[in-house]
Amino acid sequence: MVTIRNASISDAGVLAELGRQTFYDTFAEHNTPEDMDSYIKEAFTVERLISELQEPGAVYLVAESVQKIVGFAKLAPSNKPDCVTTPSPLRLAKLYVSTEALGTGVGAALMRSSIAWAMKSGFESLWLGVWEHNLRAKAFYERWGFVPVGTEVFVLGSDRQTDILMQLYPINKAG
Repeated sequence: MVTIRNASISDAGVLAELGRQTFYDTFAEHNTPEDMDSYIKEAFTVERLISELQEPGAVYLVAESVQKIVGFAKLAPSNKPDCVTTPSPLRLAKLYVSTEALGTGVGAALMRSSIAWAMKSGFESLWLGVWEHNLRAKAFYERWGFVPVGTEVFVLGSDRQTDILMQLYPINKAG
């Protein structure tokens, strides 16, 4: 059974480690060790996670299974790109599920909770970026009703990659 709760500052270390491991498991085979190392060392420090947990308007939701965090989502207000045309959008900045929890419903539980949090907070739509080669994640988002609307550059170390931007509107009809 999975429970979802809001993260606290005391979760920063676990979130940093889970983020590092999940990012590595998902992307290492498609990227150079140097680019992976560069990105992971910058993006998943405890200090960075503490800073993100304290961002005004942002929320981290964590998925726990038997007192262990197995996934998390980050929702945060963000400047939307022009291709995101829906009203009152909120960015789903991260949705990570540990390798061992893939296919167990953790991602769906995080998505349901993310949508519920966004609706309760007055948002009407969600948007996100997903790497063009992350077919599993793209299919997951499409099952929830997200549609591609554009692209943006994501820099991984020295590699400029393409993220597909997707939006979901209205969020009350998702899934």
